[in-house]
Amino acid sequence: MGCNPVRVSSGNHQQNETTSIIKVPNVKVANAWPHWRGDCRRQMELFNSETVGGIPRLLEESSELDSDPQIIPHGTKPNRALHQTVFVNRNLKLESIKCFGFDMDYTLAMYKSPDFESMGFELIRDRLVSVGYPHELVRYKYDPSFPTRGLVFDTNYGNLLKVDSNGNVLLCSHGFNFLPREAIKDYYPNEFIQRGNIDRFYTLNTLFNLSETYLYACLVGFFTRAKRYTNQLTGFQHGDLFMSFRTIFHDVRDAMDHIHETGILKERTLKNLDKFVIKDPRIPILLSRIREVAKVFLATNSDYGYTEAMMKYLLENDTKPGRPQKNWRSFFDLIVVDTRKPLFFAEGTLLRQVNTDNGMLHIGTYTGDLQHGSVYSGGSSDIIIDLLDMKGEDILYVGDHIFGDILKSKKRQGWKTFLVVPELIDELKVWKDKRDLFEELKHLDIYLAELYKHLDSGSTERPDISFIQTRVKVVTHKMDSSYRQMGSLLRSGCRQTLFANQLMRYADLYSSSCMNLLHYPFSYLFMAPPVLMPHECLVKPQGDSPAVQIALTNYIRKSCSDKTSEQSRTEGSEE
Repeated sequence: MGCNPVRVSSGNHQQNETTSIIKVPNVKVANAWPHWRGDCRRQMELFNSETVGGIPRLLEESSELDSDPQIIPHGTKPNRALHQTVFVNRNLKLESIKCFGFDMDYTLAMYKSPDFESMGFELIRDRLVSVGYPHELVRYKYDPSFPTRGLVFDTNYGNLLKVDSNGNVLLCSHGFNFLPREAIKDYYPNEFIQRGNIDRFYTLNTLFNLSETYLYACLVGFFTRAKRYTNQLTGFQHGDLFMSFRTIFHDVRDAMDHIHETGILKERTLKNLDKFVIKDPRIPILLSRIREVAKVFLATNSDYGYTEAMMKYLLENDTKPGRPQKNWRSFFDLIVVDTRKPLFFAEGTLLRQVNTDNGMLHIGTYTGDLQHGSVYSGGSSDIIIDLLDMKGEDILYVGDHIFGDILKSKKRQGWKTFLVVPELIDELKVWKDKRDLFEELKHLDIYLAELYKHLDSGSTERPDISFIQTRVKVVTHKMDSSYRQMGSLLRSGCRQTLFANQLMRYADLYSSSCMNLLHYPFSYLFMAPPVLMPHECLVKPQGDSPAVQIALTNYIRKSCSDKTSEQSRTEGSEE
């Protein structure tokens, strides 16, 4: 049963609460359709377990979320809170990883939200005003409650869309006006878009895109309400001037490129690092521990000057009295700046060596062996593999960009991948607090199955399911609005978003922070439970088998005990 969101149209970006309540008759789950019985119900319980590859569980967690950093000394037994968990999509044996790669921005260097996004928004907004956009735009301030990652901007109609992996529209806003299903069908008759049409549909996947996403809504909302502009299907008319949504899109993209290429965003950030960057004391601890068991490299799109300033801030100046100062470059076996990802994972660019004294690039392409402590510019993932003398399967790459870091490194090189999703902290909290709404959606599905349980192709009876459909919309709206105005990053009601699908498909591991690796030994085996297909869910298990579980537990314990005894005998003979 499809679960589609409903939104109340409004002239501003404040959400109106849906107050209608529809009672659903009680249903005994034991008599429900088999889709929610037997193995499938056990699968759902397994799906909510700690290491599942889907949306993480929250119901059985008693610990509250907190944002205080915890530095775990060697030998301390970890007590992982939910937000410290690393979630698993595919099995990964950490012991087999010989090299860890890190992106810098939003991975090692975490920016403070919403301060950083607010600065980016104001810089882009002011750039647009400086090139001729109405001065009234300066009144807009960044609102972190509106945007979410993974939205799609339709450059034809100016709509912000939340879609699933197949391009089905889950949510649509025109400016700050959320469109009902009937209005969405006026734009998209099949409630579907061709995601492959990248000339028209632009996906806003990165954390850097949050300020840009909000600005699109501000611009469309402003021109829609301004009386001097006439609304057209693909833009706005003002006298002899026509401002299309495509023109607005390109102007915003040009402004975005301007603040990056001129360095004004980086300059403002470096002038006030304490305001915009989280100085996490766990970073040097994590990198030092990894280097005891594997190689470490840094691959960032940022230039050398910005990278050095950021890494000095994060890795230096915290040395205890009496200890020598440790240079930030000593934490890495290889450092590559100006990588131009995702091009880095394809043909790449010329690899050049950086003069670390003045930041200038040496003339010519670097063709020598890896020099520890050196910094390189450009290159490609193929060159990195050669310099480090690794194979793709030996590398775990950690980044925040689902396309530039994760998808391309997985598809092109076969690297193991770890996606950083800072929004998980809020997503987990809401999921825990509002899980009952998702359970209601499941029970609505059960009740729908009951209505059709005894009907087949010869039946003429047509059950009235309108109240179920309405209730699904109401519950979905309540669930979505519990996150932010554009809803959850990962789902809309019972349907997963495009971002969630890409996360599950391309990220082997994911977590709110790469610092959560500190809570696991480097011999850890991340296990994802097997996922049943729909036809397998319908096959009932042959009764409960606690005896099998007990036998398996005893076998594992005995195997571990035998291995420990063997190691003890070996160590004793060596002595």
